[in-house]
Amino acid sequence: MALQGWRFFGVSATIIIYIGGVLFLSMNNIPGSHPKRPRIERFAEFPSFHSPRFPMPSRKMTIRWCRDLKYMNRDLPNYTDYRADFYTALPSDVSTSLQAASPTLTALASFPGSGNTWLRYLLQQATGVLTGSIYKDYGLLKTGFPAENVCNSSVLLVKTHEWGGKAWAPFAKAILLVRDPEKAIIAEFNRQSGGHIGFASPDRYKRTKDWQQFVSNKLKGWELMNLSWARNFTGSIKVVFYDDLVHHTERELRAILDFLQFPIDETLLRCAILRKEGIFRRKKRLLSFDPYTEAMRAEVQARKRIVYGLLGRKEH
Repeated sequence: MALQGWRFFGVSATIIIYIGGVLFLSMNNIPGSHPKRPRIERFAEFPSFHSPRFPMPSRKMTIRWCRDLKYMNRDLPNYTDYRADFYTALPSDVSTSLQAASPTLTALASFPGSGNTWLRYLLQQATGVLTGSIYKDYGLLKTGFPAENVCNSSVLLVKTHEWGGKAWAPFAKAILLVRDPEKAIIAEFNRQSGGHIGFASPDRYKRTKDWQQFVSNKLKGWELMNLSWARNFTGSIKVVFYDDLVHHTERELRAILDFLQFPIDETLLRCAILRKEGIFRRKKRLLSFDPYTEAMRAEVQARKRIVYGLLGRKEH
């Protein structure tokens, strides 16, 4: 009898728990019966964003800013609908007048893969001021660079990968960030395949025709871009080498801020150095093979000598 009683109790308890669970789930599915959970955002300025077209860091990767970022001049519009081909469509006299209208606008010019995003990150940390861009990179827009597509003096400086008279017309000053072409080309190859911090599959390098064509095209672009700004830009220009920025970060940041005539906040600068890695500097990855053939490497070195020679940089 006692055994039967325990069995009856066990079956009854199971039935009660089951019915209670069903009722609980039903009540939670009634619209308006419970408050919605707040949506957690990585940055207060923007909702969470994801699109396969715009690779970006994972949700767990956030930026700790030394100070809340701000615009330098809130009287100016924070958004400028700027297209990369906008100035090429203007008559030369009009585009030239734009430079005179923006006497304080500084370009951060570089060939893609040269560390432009990382330097923007460092400067935003060291100043607390937003940096702009002539582009609208949604991956950067949603992960720490809310002034993407802003091209006016409300920002500290403006990112560009363009070159030629129409491209530099809006700028009175420029920082030219130069990286070894061999490394810059691989960095850009990785970015196009895996986003700002990802990598290209090793198999992509082995598609010989595609990789060789990529190197040929980008190497010419690297030479033209750097020579064009160094030789022909009529405003004040400062050349910064990526390797120097890596190995002497504080020294280079101080020199850049001096060029920008921006007062140095020692507390912010120390914080920037402490957090200098950030999330937009791609980690090193060693390939098990050399993606450059002897002929490709010879061409890289030849063009590098031309550019570095003009810039007064001795090869290491």
